[in-house]
Amino acid sequence: MSLTIYHNPRCSKSRKTLELIQDAGVSPAIVEYLNAPPAAERVLELATLLGLSVRELLRRNEAEFKGAAALPDLDDDAALAQWIAANPKVLERPIVVDDANGIAVIGRPPENVAKLLP
Repeated sequence: MSLTIYHNPRCSKSRKTLELIQDAGVSPAIVEYLNAPPAAERVLELATLLGLSVRELLRRNEAEFKGAAALPDLDDDAALAQWIAANPKVLERPIVVDDANGIAVIGRPPENVAKLLP
């Protein structure tokens, strides 16, 4: 099984989600997305895998979102994905992806990851 977690080690939900994955015997690829932000194309893929619009991947309470001087149209997925790629702190977390099966979940609550585990 091959999973990828878009992880923020400072986030308790992200840490708990990673723990649940590892406790299931899976060693996921860990992307610390604040240090290695996903490209805009990947943000679009994540939204598709999750069955969400890109705007639904936003953490609207983050200061970077609230204080943004130049937000793109929230209904323009391509423009918003580029903005998220440049401002990764606003990306919902954690996102766990099973690319082999074309599915993903947001680990809020962390137990959502059970849908992807053996």
